[in-house]
Amino acid sequence: MHVLLIEDDAELAGLIDKGLSELGMRVTRVGDAATGLSRMVSGEHDAVILDVMLPGGDGFALCAEARKREIRTPVLMLSARSAVEDRVHGLDAGADDYLSKPFAFPELVARLHALARRPPGLVDEVRTFGDLEVNLRTRAVCRAGRAVRLTSMEWRLLEFFVRNAGTVVDRAAITAYVWDDNHDPLSNMLEVLVSRLRRKLEDGRQPSLIETIRGAGYRFGPP
Repeated sequence: MHVLLIEDDAELAGLIDKGLSELGMRVTRVGDAATGLSRMVSGEHDAVILDVMLPGGDGFALCAEARKREIRTPVLMLSARSAVEDRVHGLDAGADDYLSKPFAFPELVARLHALARRPPGLVDEVRTFGDLEVNLRTRAVCRAGRAVRLTSMEWRLLEFFVRNAGTVVDRAAITAYVWDDNHDPLSNMLEVLVSRLRRKLEDGRQPSLIETIRGAGYRFGPP
């Protein structure tokens, strides 16, 4: 795995670099927002570790700009700011996961693997739900003939819903697929992600395709 590490704290960056390198990963380190964005645009990395506070800008703005440029590389955001509103801000900016400092190194590694993994054996197939079309191989998503742009984490959530269409799925099953088995299914990150996906898929259109089943989870598909 080739990881882009955008972190201006030289000591922390060195520790992360050393630990990931010892696990056989390749790490590219940069310490400012402008260089980080240019490296992300290159598209040569499998995952990005992105600090929030950076010289020349912040991680939120950097991530948002990368997503505007259609950069789909998974992003794990790091920050000492652990308030709910900060995590929500990070996810809304296009990050795929958010890890608060200080953190345990094994958790960082587990989250990286979860972000970088890809479902095996996808076949070339298109699923339709009314005017929504989802191609499970190419990851193309269209509604009413209009392309819907998703982040990698939004795609994983949609893919899980599509593969379980018509079935009520609980929070634990969703979070284990979208993040990993160690993700806390009681955190509100799932609600944030579902809300983002709803906005992109529906955009005022009816019917709603993601139904919240109180006390049980979610069901995807036309009512």
